Amino acid sequence: MDLVLLGNKLKRYREQFQASHADLAVATGIDEDQLRAFEGGQATPSGDEILILADYYKCDYKFFVSNEKSAPFEQTETLFRLHGNDLSREDRWSIQEFLFLCECEEFLEQVVPQLQRKRFSFVPSGTFYKRHGVECASALRKHLGYRPNEIVPNVYADLRKIGIHVFPRKLANSNISGLFILHPVAGNCVLVNYDEDVYRQRFTAAHEAGHAILDTDAQVVISFAWPAGELREVRANTFAANFLVPPQFLASIPNCDEWDEQKGVQYARMLAVSPVALAVGLKEAGLIDDTTFSVIRNAKVPPEAKEDPELPGSLSPRGRDRKKTLLARGLSDYYVGLCFDAYDQHQLTAGRLTEMMLLSGPNELNELAVLYGRNLQYGG
Repeated sequence: MDLVLLGNKLKRYREQFQASHADLAVATGIDEDQLRAFEGGQATPSGDEILILADYYKCDYKFFVSNEKSAPFEQTETLFRLHGNDLSREDRWSIQEFLFLCECEEFLEQVVPQLQRKRFSFVPSGTFYKRHGVECASALRKHLGYRPNEIVPNVYADLRKIGIHVFPRKLANSNISGLFILHPVAGNCVLVNYDEDVYRQRFTAAHEAGHAILDTDAQVVISFAWPAGELREVRANTFAANFLVPPQFLASIPNCDEWDEQKGVQYARMLAVSPVALAVGLKEAGLIDDTTFSVIRNAKVPPEAKEDPELPGSLSPRGRDRKKTLLARGLSDYYVGLCFDAYDQHQLTAGRLTEMMLLSGPNELNELAVLYGRNLQYGG
């Protein structure tokens, strides 16, 4: 074991998450002086101590004891260096836990496959970035079997089909819509800020997918709620708009020269996008003028009218609140289902199941099993 290399990794990881030696000692039970010695390359941690530190940083222990790039260390370091002022300590840990879920999901999809993957790639040509977005969205819709005027019912399922790990996660910084990170093990990973409106979350998922597909030279991209006119952001926005609001559908809307707020709300709900996204799509397609654009843009879809597929009306108020808390931590129905299926097939112990779902212990695991109607067969 290269103690100098190990110490450097430990020190840089601790600094990434703005933790002191005292914080780390409390969380791990390892003495502060011993932690300093590890970071200085002056002491060799035991196998148990390596596992404890890997668990704390939510990464594969092999990252510390080898040269394998088994953790998204460089990606988070780059992200925090470029956007450190925008990311609190809390949000840094949220991002690290999101990446842990992505790695777990990659493993789970191999042991209990539920989706038939349809890998997708697109090579843009020319230098007109908006055209890249339009052509890529059209190619992906065709790849997934959509008709030109068909509405996308579940963007999250579509992204999973093409191998993108997508998770909700609430960030304290509401100015961040989402981010894309290329994980060395899990591949393309997309975080959608659960602090956003449900329609905005859907658009953000598609937007970040645009980065994952088109920005193949990028390891990390963070998107803000009000992005600057940077060309890659324009391209990702154009991709998302054309994937979710296909021009062929817009052209088929009856009486497209007659709009009021009620009609704007009707079609925004149908497409599950904001009236702003609808208005932009219609304007880009040359179907409305500036006056009509303003009418549609200013329409408001009532919050209670926006359906979240993860929160069906059949849930009790308590169950709904509980699921919202879980979603804010990244626990989607799809991921939770994968975890329990792996457990049912004896691919996971109850302890590992608890860890993979970021739960505090057996009591919380039992509560989650009841909420999802699952049984803990053994070791629960």
